Amino acid sequence: MSGDTGRSGDTFPRQHARTQRLTLGEPRNFKVSPDGARIVFSRSATGSDPVNALWSLDVSTGAERCLFDPRNAADTGGELTAEERRRRERAREGAGGIVSYACDSAVTIAATVLGGQLFVVDLVAGGAGAVAVDTGVFDARPSPDGSLIAYTRAGRLFVSDTAGNERELAGDDDPNVTWGLAEFIAAEEMGRHAGYWWAPDGRFIAATRVDVTGVNVWYIADPANPSAAAGEHRYPAAGSTNADVSLHVVDVTTGAAIRVDLPPHEYLNSVAWNAAGLIAQVQSRDQRSVTVVRIDPTSGACNVIGTDSNDAWVDLIPGVPALNPEGALVTCADRGVRRILIDGASATPDHLHVRSVLSVGDEVIFAANDVSTPWFQGVYALGSTGVRPIAAGESVCTAVHGGGRTVVRESSLRAPRATFRVVDGPELTNNAETMLVSPNVRIADVAGCSVAILTPLNAGPDPLPVLFDPYGGPHAQRVVSTQMAFATSQWFADQGFVVVVADGRGTPGRGSAYERAVYGDLAQPVLDDQVAVLDALSALEPRADVSRVAIRGWSFGGYLAALAVLRRPDKFHCAVAGAPVTDWALYDTHYTERYLGRPDTHADNYARTNLVAEAASLTRPLLLVHGLADDNVVAAHTLQLSSALLAAGRDHEVLPLSGVTHMTPQEVVAENLLLHQLAFIRRSLR
Repeated sequence: MSGDTGRSGDTFPRQHARTQRLTLGEPRNFKVSPDGARIVFSRSATGSDPVNALWSLDVSTGAERCLFDPRNAADTGGELTAEERRRRERAREGAGGIVSYACDSAVTIAATVLGGQLFVVDLVAGGAGAVAVDTGVFDARPSPDGSLIAYTRAGRLFVSDTAGNERELAGDDDPNVTWGLAEFIAAEEMGRHAGYWWAPDGRFIAATRVDVTGVNVWYIADPANPSAAAGEHRYPAAGSTNADVSLHVVDVTTGAAIRVDLPPHEYLNSVAWNAAGLIAQVQSRDQRSVTVVRIDPTSGACNVIGTDSNDAWVDLIPGVPALNPEGALVTCADRGVRRILIDGASATPDHLHVRSVLSVGDEVIFAANDVSTPWFQGVYALGSTGVRPIAAGESVCTAVHGGGRTVVRESSLRAPRATFRVVDGPELTNNAETMLVSPNVRIADVAGCSVAILTPLNAGPDPLPVLFDPYGGPHAQRVVSTQMAFATSQWFADQGFVVVVADGRGTPGRGSAYERAVYGDLAQPVLDDQVAVLDALSALEPRADVSRVAIRGWSFGGYLAALAVLRRPDKFHCAVAGAPVTDWALYDTHYTERYLGRPDTHADNYARTNLVAEAASLTRPLLLVHGLADDNVVAAHTLQLSSALLAAGRDHEVLPLSGVTHMTPQEVVAENLLLHQLAFIRRSLR
């Protein structure tokens, strides 16, 4: 089903901001009942509505029913907890209402938190009620049988029944210690947002204890509000001390806890507990090795059941490690391409590069791309007879699987919006708006890179200035076969540009060696690939005026944009660098040390990638943009580069965004930021 195309008089920048990048109104957060008869999901009413309600789909009839609309309930207007604000920032979540929830094993009830208040939703009859416990609740999850709800409050782990009879299971009086919460590095870099896990029988909870005493204290202030105190933020910068994270098994009845005897490690990557057992994966500080252990929940003893190592780093893949119903260990490892391993034996073919594992049961459901066409992604099943496609073609697919049912999200260059369907079942309603641009995009392999070229619709033969619009860094892919990926790029193209989006070395999907080509140097290989694409551009698009080339980007893309005008002013004539990392010693341990090592032992890697040290080489217009409330790439990156540029007598512009984090979710800010960038690029390329 199609959504509307926006409001009368809308411009694309306004629509893009108002709809949170065209994501509002999409169904999301799917849970499948064990019998496959019901699909539970959250969705807002329109493409500009930021408040999600909870819905259910009857698979047999295709009928959708609203189970709980938080706007119809009392006690939902409280302030978000600090933990919830951090979770949303780590997950890049800008919506409201029911943005996360958890179910019992039968998918008959759900627990969710609204404004710090705990709610339990009846997923069969519909309706919800607040649980009479104090506010400040975070990350609520029912026990498998639904009789109890676990959650954290103020760094302590609790359980309560639905009547509000609450018990504290674990907590410390030390304000630097929390129970049941993921630390910053786990949530920001490792993809682990959970800090506790129910046993399948509900008798125990495995929970993390996090001690941040040794972690750097950084202060995030709001200069626009000088009367407000700066907020303390525990930030483990490269080379510094990480949080001390231990794992414990807590008896839900007695509260007795035993510490799990994990092998020596720096990072706790993941924990999984199903009927086949409790397992955890730990990782060394240099990230070159991981160890998977099976845990005895009654003693805390560990037995090593899997290891992996790599001369550069071992990637962490969503969904694994996991135990299948027979107790076999399912992992992923880079073996030329990334493969699924069953008890250490490779089980997927040479041409498929696995991106994530979606479900582990009698079959392993996973997402992967053919290594020759990383801009397509399909969903596959691995069973006893090999690999079969579930949803694979010239599109980008991901899925949720359970109860024998697979719910697929598919987007492509053929349609402006994603479709959501149950395989061999009904389609779900997508309320997202249709974008007010029509991507005119070609995807090709250029100079060994995945490249998308966008041009204005109905443009004539006259030369057009060029805008490079990359991310270009590890673990993120911009060139994907979906219109939504190019909405902003097409808007810039429609303003009279040839827009180029290039995924070079270090980006995912092209195999292990391609991703690891940036090991030790996050600058020159990445920049060289952008230059190689630029050098090939005239043959691909004769209208491209390569004497007028701009580059823009955010986060790593901002780093790349600033790097381009500093090192290759002969090729790139102006840059917009949003939230750029300018000194990798100021970025976090897990991300930075994976590629550059530790600053005390690999100082050369940090020196060769430091933009501040190259400030005197700037000869082209540069606009630096940074949110002053950013706790991921802190504003010091931009401010220190600006100071160095000023000291070197190099003209540049700085746009500080007061109260803005790494996400820039505010509607007016997001809209006008696009317009400001366009104006800067136009005047700089005259």
